[in-house]
Amino acid sequence: MTYVITQNCCKDASCVPVCPVECIRPIGGMGSFTDTEMLYIEPDVCIDCGACQEECPVGAVYPEDELPPELDRFREINARYFEHHPLMPDDAAHASPHSAVKTGSLQVAIVGAGPAGCYAADELIRIKGVEVDLFERLPTPYGLVRYGVAPDHQHTKAITRLFDETLDNSRLHCYFNVRVGTDISHDELMAHHHAVIYAVGASESRQLGVSGETLPGHHAAADFVGWYNGHPDNVNRSFDLSGERAVIIGNGNVSLDIVRVLLSPLETLAATDIADHALEALRDSAIREVVILARRGPRHAAFSVGEFLALGLLPNVDVMIDADDLEPDPDDDIETIIKLEVARDYAQREPTPGNKRIVFRFCASPEEILGDTGLHGVRVTLPDGGTEVIETRLVLRSTGYRGAAITDVPFDVAAGTVPNDRGRVVDETGRAVTGVYVTGWIKRGPRGVIGTNRTCAEETAARLWEDFDAGLLASEVGDRNEIDESLAARAVTPVGRKDWAAIDEAERERGAESSRPRVKFVDVADMLAVARD
Repeated sequence: MTYVITQNCCKDASCVPVCPVECIRPIGGMGSFTDTEMLYIEPDVCIDCGACQEECPVGAVYPEDELPPELDRFREINARYFEHHPLMPDDAAHASPHSAVKTGSLQVAIVGAGPAGCYAADELIRIKGVEVDLFERLPTPYGLVRYGVAPDHQHTKAITRLFDETLDNSRLHCYFNVRVGTDISHDELMAHHHAVIYAVGASESRQLGVSGETLPGHHAAADFVGWYNGHPDNVNRSFDLSGERAVIIGNGNVSLDIVRVLLSPLETLAATDIADHALEALRDSAIREVVILARRGPRHAAFSVGEFLALGLLPNVDVMIDADDLEPDPDDDIETIIKLEVARDYAQREPTPGNKRIVFRFCASPEEILGDTGLHGVRVTLPDGGTEVIETRLVLRSTGYRGAAITDVPFDVAAGTVPNDRGRVVDETGRAVTGVYVTGWIKRGPRGVIGTNRTCAEETAARLWEDFDAGLLASEVGDRNEIDESLAARAVTPVGRKDWAAIDEAERERGAESSRPRVKFVDVADMLAVARD
């Protein structure tokens, strides 16, 4: 019997070092990012030890004879990957653990408590003697795991168990509910730490660059995701769900997440941690069709195989494919081949009268968003040069993200990232800015999945250790207690580890009352009230 990796794979690669026969692929070296959407197990080499299943942080690994019916196809997908990529010895290079350091000799501030920041904290705090202060502007950690992962993907959210262990380390101090740049400055962080790592992600949505995009009814997909996930910045937004059709521009996994939220049965969503206000709005939703617009053809689709397959499991929903080029080319990789196979399968299915619909429109570029005081459609350019108007009251753009500038830190406006050399921040001349580092999307741009941040953090930590060993980091820094005193003088009350634990427990208790994983607090004042109780 073999084990099988399924669609929940986060590419964290925790399973790789525990595999005694090294049959999990592909594995990139430190700081490198493989092109595949997930990891795979070679079925002919697997010895059925189960170590990978025990180690997987998101429950994505199953014995082949225990695969749920909806995941059965991943048995074939794992095997087919190795038909195209025969198993070879893994020569990927990962960072060797640094030796312990003298307590007080390396104090690091990490800004951002999402996956990137948590992986960076874990990478450093495992070395005895290192002390870490973790800063986050919200009272809650975990960033996109909490506010970006779709509510029906609870397995994926389970990766926070790894981060919980890191936050529980006595040498890590949490400063949640503290805004770096407002409540405390970059210079103050540098004065009290030997190094500062920014892991602030890419929070801004890219614009379409077409006329009409400022009309009410057109929104960034990230704002909609934040709304249904209960992000405090988005809870007061409103979305017009009164029409029968919604249009999503962009065809990545975020688009498919939104599709599931818009079209899933209410009872399915009601068993998740979706925000209550979103659940109530969706209860009255009239949307029965979601059109997904993609500028390129299905061969270049940005969604993953697993998420594409999952659409076919939505009850009473038809998946329609508007494309002709669904045959594989000799140069296609295995994931592209499988996507095209799934697309052909969807295209051949007969629609069921009365079903809701997901319509993929490939090679259809948005040209203009139409409306006067309100939105009523989007004009698209077709492959033959003609145009078509798709009527809708709701358009969500899911066309990528970019980082925002950080006060007193170099920034590349064109790229939307902080310029860096493998995580070491550099200025406009290419010279290293001593003691300042980046990791995650603010470092590399919006590429990769949650687990990609692990190798990214390894690479950044390696640069930090090089500078530490070379004696480049300040030997004398201010007392860490001075940070608490400065914040108190500014009437800023940080949320610490125990405070977050109280919020977490209260949310879970609220959820247990209705058989849900949790019911989130969506107002910062409510979170702080629980933390102070």
